[in-house]
Amino acid sequence: MSKLPQEHKFIDLSDYGRPVAKMIANSLKNTSFTPIHVTIGFIISGLIAIYCILQEYFWLAGFFLIFKSILDAADGELARVKQKPSYTGRYLDSVSDIILNALFFLSIWFITDTPIWICITAFLGLQLQGTLYNYYYVILRNKFDGDTTSRVFETKTPVALKGEKQQHVNVLFSLYLFFYGAFDKTIYTLDRNAGIGKIFPKWFMTSVSTFGLGFQLLIISVMLVLDFKALILPFFLAYTVMVFIFIGVRKAFY
Repeated sequence: MSKLPQEHKFIDLSDYGRPVAKMIANSLKNTSFTPIHVTIGFIISGLIAIYCILQEYFWLAGFFLIFKSILDAADGELARVKQKPSYTGRYLDSVSDIILNALFFLSIWFITDTPIWICITAFLGLQLQGTLYNYYYVILRNKFDGDTTSRVFETKTPVALKGEKQQHVNVLFSLYLFFYGAFDKTIYTLDRNAGIGKIFPKWFMTSVSTFGLGFQLLIISVMLVLDFKALILPFFLAYTVMVFIFIGVRKAFY
């Protein structure tokens, strides 16, 4: 099922891996592989990327960062083609993402002379960027006949779906709130009326999609390969300013 109806789709710069992700999902459709297996696969790919960063194998690091992004899309695609959605997989995906993101930034900090405060604030900025993108994207989906299963913000533990254990959902949802709750509250405080405004135009959502994790990992990969490693953390810290610019544009016009 598409996340948005055809007439409201926009160019999502963070979703470049979707065609390959669909191929992977379709190839696994009739196998015993589950979406959680694919999620474990992207965790492994992310860990290999971290090792490559620390060893300064930047081409390999870039490959595994992008492969991680593709597998990150493939687990959801596999859940759709097998028609087996699960909250366990959904929250495991998100929790794994934020932990890997922190490790990516710590690895880059370790091999550069970047001050630790820039590493920490850049990581916070990275997550704030991703939260704004998800916030606007889910609002847009919920305005139409797109992916109505998504919620703008997660506040209540969901009931486990068929085939998963409530205990697993409870633990992973608690971890999700621990890692993402502050970012969700911050974005909501900054733009609490976004859901009642006008429909976001396609160009606006394409611009905001530069905050998507896939595009963020692509930027890191390119900067590593070009040996701009010392600029990665300052870049993401500076680019966080765009959070306030996008919110300002949204409030002014939409």
